[in-house]
Amino acid sequence: MLFAKMGVPNDQLAFFTTLLYFPWFLKGLWGPFVDIIRTKRWWIITMQALMTALCILLTLTLPHPEAEMMATKATSVGLFRWTLVFFIIAAFASATHDIAADGFYMLAHDTKSQAAFIGIRSTFYRIASVFSQGVLVYIAGQIENRTGDIPLSWQVTLGVTSVLMLCITLYHCFALPRPAEDQPRTSAEGEKAKGREVWRELADSFATFFTKPGVGLAIAFMLLYRLSEGFLVKLCQPFLVDSRATMLRDGQILGGGLELSTDTVGLLYGTIGVACLLLGGILGGIYISRHGLKKSLWLMASALTLPSFVYVYLSMAQPESLWIIGSAVSFENFGYGFGFTAYMMYMMHFSEGKYKTSHYAICTAFMALSMMIPGFIAGSLELAVGYSTFFWIANACSVTTFLITYFVYKRL
Repeated sequence: MLFAKMGVPNDQLAFFTTLLYFPWFLKGLWGPFVDIIRTKRWWIITMQALMTALCILLTLTLPHPEAEMMATKATSVGLFRWTLVFFIIAAFASATHDIAADGFYMLAHDTKSQAAFIGIRSTFYRIASVFSQGVLVYIAGQIENRTGDIPLSWQVTLGVTSVLMLCITLYHCFALPRPAEDQPRTSAEGEKAKGREVWRELADSFATFFTKPGVGLAIAFMLLYRLSEGFLVKLCQPFLVDSRATMLRDGQILGGGLELSTDTVGLLYGTIGVACLLLGGILGGIYISRHGLKKSLWLMASALTLPSFVYVYLSMAQPESLWIIGSAVSFENFGYGFGFTAYMMYMMHFSEGKYKTSHYAICTAFMALSMMIPGFIAGSLELAVGYSTFFWIANACSVTTFLITYFVYKRL
């Protein structure tokens, strides 16, 4: 949303924001070293402090493109080189924080306590999703409405984020418990685990993953099951805020967007839409727990793909009613949340075995890659054919979802 409102063209916007997936694609490579070096508590607080500093730097260095450049979507992403550098460092810090926080949770709680608090933990994750995609975008939109200054609106929003991150970091310095088990990992002899031992274990986990029965089909499923969503998710928000007027690209007339205000997108897409996404995930979890993965697979594949056609309708009809737009966005998000449950369950199912944690981490790397591959080309494709044709092409990719679902269903 920040880059879209600043007038960065969709091809550059999609490509460079997709690069931010790389830390989650690669985090399994340095995950073991979080076990060796320092405590999980130290990693959590240090990464939060780093992210706080980066939010402050982002606030202070955010460029202010000219109004004409933003209006004509002619702002070069090169103007944001330092913004991207800080975002990438923050992404690595966030991925490292993710590794440490998962481990810390298991160390700070016994098995019974883990089960008792898992619902609270996931609830706060959902609140964070709504806050980041909804509340922060809404704040930026409100400031934009009052001042007419788009760069200032995002600078203030990043400033709010900086203050919030600082408060959280300071709070955790005192509030985080200090479990006795939270120590750098040691070997059987009582010495600190050597890097060679970790690399040997890492290599063994990789080797056993890629020799598992059906690994080729599993990788294909992880890459192709949500291919259509990989295209859609990159340009949903730019589509919602882009001008309704038709745009001229290389002599071709292409359809515009819905020209919603930033705060409206924060409300419809970032708050109500994300809430529907999370509701779909909750109901999907209940459904799959009752019926099992195999019996749920076809329904969830359909839920993941078919609601995406609402974007074809929105791009062709360009309705002005917020009720229609909001309902369409909410319906698509709910379907994606419901259908994505099968994807997560399949990764857990395939990860079972000696290296369950490591194998699941490898699966999440392929999950990140499944969004990176379409994300790199989504913006260029949209600029070449326009939103309506782009959404038709994205939905045509649903064929791969049903095809790979067929082969996985036969194997389960």
